[in-house]
Amino acid sequence: MKTKQKLITGLTAGVLNGLFGSGGGVVAVPLLERSQLEQRKCHATSVVLIFMLSLVSAGMYALGGHLDFTTAMEFIPAGLAGALVGSMLLKKVANDLLRRIFGIIILISAVRMLIQ
Repeated sequence: MKTKQKLITGLTAGVLNGLFGSGGGVVAVPLLERSQLEQRKCHATSVVLIFMLSLVSAGMYALGGHLDFTTAMEFIPAGLAGALVGSMLLKKVANDLLRRIFGIIILISAVRMLIQ
């Protein structure tokens, strides 16, 4: 991936992450695929990218008074368990199936957002 594409990918993922909270992964994974990374590496690399972006976004949300730590803490234990399971499953899911699952989740999310 060329430097200009990396800048655009990072900027787009960052803006979406700041607006939608980790929404940048929706953009990051397809753009990382263009860099010829294997599917699993695209998803894993996206997680690291979104983690860093989320730290900055969370800090800005906290400074702006838009973050409810108490509510967040209620979801974190189950979220961490889910992240562990998901990362273990990533090793076992075929690349084609992983791509299809990701596409289905994007479609479901888009439809849900359009009808609400």
